[in-house]
Amino acid sequence: MNIPVALPLDNDGFLRRECPTCLRQFKWHNGPANEEAEQQAPADSYFCPFCAQAALPDQWLTTEQVDHVRGVAIPAAIKSIDDALSEAFKGFKSKNIKVTKTGHLNTPDEPNPLTEADDMMIIASPCHSWEPIKVPDETASPVHCIVCGQAFAI
Repeated sequence: MNIPVALPLDNDGFLRRECPTCLRQFKWHNGPANEEAEQQAPADSYFCPFCAQAALPDQWLTTEQVDHVRGVAIPAAIKSIDDALSEAFKGFKSKNIKVTKTGHLNTPDEPNPLTEADDMMIIASPCHSWEPIKVPDETASPVHCIVCGQAFAI
């Protein structure tokens, strides 16, 4: 089963992320930010700009994004199960067993779409400038490059 879930970008094309280690939030650019970025291979892991801990690319969802994904996936899965049960017993006949489906499974409502604020300031590391990020305005130096973990001043 494939259930598409949209996560919103801000007006600059940045996606909110949350470090799985320190839980601080920042944003990274969704897709290539420029021509140089298009020529780079995707990183195997990324580094938190705050605590410099590395994690796999799929481990950076925010708590709100995880809740939203579950909120979209669960109703879709329940509907799929309900449809499969209806189809499985459609036309079922037996002398010894009678199957009657009298209703449908209760499907929760999908959550409202997420929205993304146009907050935070854009910075780029000197070592991997093609991977800009956004950090909260009050962020103090140093921060770390999300590609290599190298500290730099803002």
